[in-house]
This record gives sequence, structure tokens and C-alpha cells, in this order.
Amino acid sequence: MKCVEVFQTIYKKDPQNVSFCPYRICPIGAHSDHQLGKITGLAIDKGIHIAYSPKQNGVVELMSLQFDKRAQWHVSAVPEQKQNDWADYLRGATDALNQRYPLRTGLSGVIEGSLPIGGLSSSAAVILSFLTALCDVNDLRLEPQELILTALAAENNYVGVSCGKLDQSCEVYSKQDHLLYLDTKDDSYELIPTSPNMKPYKIAIFFSGIERTLAGSKFNMRVDECRSAAYALKAYSGMEYGKFNETNLRDVPYETYLQYKNKLPENFAKRAEHWYTEFFRVQKGAEAWRRGDLEEYGRLSFESGRSSIYNWETGSDELKKLYEIMTRTDGIYGGRFSGAGFKGCCMALIDPTFEDSIREAVTKAYLKAFPQLEGKYSVHICQSANGILHR
Repeated sequence: MKCVEVFQTIYKKDPQNVSFCPYRICPIGAHSDHQLGKITGLAIDKGIHIAYSPKQNGVVELMSLQFDKRAQWHVSAVPEQKQNDWADYLRGATDALNQRYPLRTGLSGVIEGSLPIGGLSSSAAVILSFLTALCDVNDLRLEPQELILTALAAENNYVGVSCGKLDQSCEVYSKQDHLLYLDTKDDSYELIPTSPNMKPYKIAIFFSGIERTLAGSKFNMRVDECRSAAYALKAYSGMEYGKFNETNLRDVPYETYLQYKNKLPENFAKRAEHWYTEFFRVQKGAEAWRRGDLEEYGRLSFESGRSSIYNWETGSDELKKLYEIMTRTDGIYGGRFSGAGFKGCCMALIDPTFEDSIREAVTKAYLKAFPQLEGKYSVHICQSANGILHR
């Protein structure tokens, strides 16, 4: 691994250990966890490695092979405000862990991501890989749910992203050749094994070539619009309601939404429409996977992608084009853009016998639409993998 080689070059010694957290895909269940919805997901065999060794003086010293600036802070003196760079996620993780367990030992580390950034929950993966390392050097052992909540607090409270538990849960609980079916309301989950009746599949990742964007703030806006819809529906129907940031569509019966949806502002109604229909798609998708019906699961994933574009109203021009190309490419069971939809990639479940033709057809059509992205666009074929809990 390159992170090990770079560590050896910088510190003139071998790292004590290497932590790893896989990336994840969520074929059905997107944009619903922050409203306590249900999700399905898979970890993939690519992710974030960190080569590291302890620092007894309590200093955290990190460099990333994806970014130029080296970052440094003390485990008990994390800056109160984020610094607006790549390391904010890890400062937030240090702060969140320190609030649970006072930390004494820092670490020196080199971070390596095995795929381009954007859409595969790289932020959650780097946090979880870092927390694994930080717990190791401080002789801490977190339970899976505690690890998830600590990672979530880093994003919610320090970085300021209003995400739910989808990413962290997939990266912790997933098991190779199983589909994670998780209810984010009570954190109950099931690992549904791949049925012997299911056709073979691989996971294709189509990177748009767009890694960074200024549109990320729209993610929090969509979450607020969902909460606003839930708040208004409670008010219209006479339901009891409390604090705005504790209001979720999961609290509002679907029948209530149908009765009062025409009173909602158009944007609020669209966000709610995506959330409720995605909730039902997840349930149908889990059952399709259980019986080995990959075609139906894939169809529901395509439907999820369509709703994310038209009801959730995210997706850059590049990702929308990739989605459109995927829907008309032979050998693709289903897929959607991955992540918030403002940058990054689309994922697809594919028939392995079509792997070469899919790569060729999607690449040709996409670069015809965006020739300026040649050399930046890329295709990666992956397999399902174990999350942290099963490693």
C-alpha cells in the first residue's frame, strides 16, 4: 500500500498498524435516514487505509495522499471551530471520541483512499478508519453502535452536515454477499444473504470526473425541507409537535401525508413524496433480494434514482447523464447516483458477463456528452465486502 510506503519515507520506520474502512453503496434508501427511514446497502472492497503509529505526546499528525496540506492538533485541544479543510472530519472525530473517553495518546498517520472522492461516503469511511486507529492507540474498544454514533457526531456537530446514519451503518454492519437492511429509527437491522437463486452480479462505479463542488450546502437545505413538510403535516392534522430539529417524516402516517399534501409548498411536497415512496421501495427491495429477484431489486434502484432527480431534485448534469445512460445499457440491472448527488459517481449492479461492453458503452456515451472530462472520468468494478464489524 502506498500509505505504508509514504509513512516509512516520512518517519523512517514501519507503521505500527494499518486501519481500514470500506466505502459503501446504497442502491435503495437514499435521502431517508435523516428522517428515520429504512435503507438497504452494501460495503464494497475499496475504501480508506490509514498507516499509523502512536504519539505519546497526544499530538495527532496526519497527511492525506489525496490532499496537499498536512494537519496537526492535540487530542485534548481540538479547535472549537472547524478549519474548513479536509481534516475537519477527523478533528470532529477526535472531539466526539474525547467527549466519551478522555484521550491521552495521539498518532502520526498517512491516509490513502482507493477511489476518487465523492459519492461513496468517503467522509464517513475516513472518520471510521481514523476512529479505529485512535481507539487502538488509546486502548479503547467501542461497541458497533457507539462507533457509529461517534462518527455521526463528528459530521453533525463539528462539520455541520445534517446526515443520518446510513453511511456509518453500512460501513460497520455490512457483510460480504449480504444485503444490509436497516431501520434507522431503532437501529434494528438484518443481513439478508444472497439467495442461491440470484443471478451473479458485480458493482460498477462510474466516476463523473467531478470531485468537488460548491453545491454541498443544498444537502442541508433538502433535509430542512423534509422537516418542514413533517412539521406542517403535523400542524394541519392536529398532531402534537415539538422542536423543529426533532421532527421527522417517520412520525407522520402516510395517510396523513396523502390527506394534506396539497396544502404543502411544492418543494416540501416533493421532498416528502421522495421520502415516503423511498420507504416503500426499501421494503419491496429487501423482499426482492430475499427471494433472489435481482431484476426487481435493480428496477427499484433505477426508480429510486429517478425520484432523487425529480422529487428530491439533486443530481448534477453529469450525474443525471450517467444515470440516463445506465438505464439504457444492456447488462445493468439497476443503479443511481451515489451520495448526495452534487458530485462524484453513479453506482450500478451489473451482470458480470456484460462487464466489458458496459464499460465501453457507458464511457463512450458519457464522454461524447462531456468530452472535457476525458482523463478525469473513470470506471471501477467492485465486489461486496465486509464492514468493520465483520473484519
